[in-house]
Amino acid sequence: MEIVEIRQGLHLLRLTFGQAYLWNDAGALTLVDTGIATSGDEIAEAIGRLGLRTDAVRQVVLTHYHEDHCGGAAAVASWGDVTVLAHRAEAPVIRGDVPAPPPNFTDEERALHRSLGAHLLPPAPPCRVDRELEDGDVIGFGGGARVIATPGHTAGSIAIHVTGAGVLFTGDTVAHVNGQVMPGVFNMDRDEMLRSFRRLAELDDVRVACVGHGEPITEAGAALQAAAAR
Repeated sequence: MEIVEIRQGLHLLRLTFGQAYLWNDAGALTLVDTGIATSGDEIAEAIGRLGLRTDAVRQVVLTHYHEDHCGGAAAVASWGDVTVLAHRAEAPVIRGDVPAPPPNFTDEERALHRSLGAHLLPPAPPCRVDRELEDGDVIGFGGGARVIATPGHTAGSIAIHVTGAGVLFTGDTVAHVNGQVMPGVFNMDRDEMLRSFRRLAELDDVRVACVGHGEPITEAGAALQAAAAR
């Protein structure tokens, strides 16, 4: 497990499978995504290595229900006074009330999914959702973080725009692979995901994009616009 400082108060946690982001507001911590079901101990270790405590986690924001993003949420939610947030359309899956709809794989994506070992990931344990989000909602971290609905990857996928800091958490709508910024794969509705990708590319003042998979994107506004134009 590797910890990468993106900017003051924001770290990428590169987990055994997948990644999460830790935002620190003067000791009050927000996690964006939580890796797979076994990631709780890794996240706790990272928090300790940063000189912080797990009971300082105040919020967990889940960009969507896939097991490599919400798998560790139940463990983190047990650490103390933690509020778990996800889009209204994702909440029933995260809670375990309904099964997760699978992606509509292309043949190439199905082969890629297996080559990554993603079909072997443990299922995400059910986790409570304390606050169901909608497009335009504001979450209390970073001076105000705006929820942007980005359907397509899943029905209730979201991005989070910390406007004052110029930071965008994209979930899996955006990927950054081998230096190339691109729309994400393994989608329920690729056409709808591409519309969401273009919406993110139209945002003003995005300096850093924290993607679901890959390195954070610097000079992100221009990079997203260029990728959307291809």
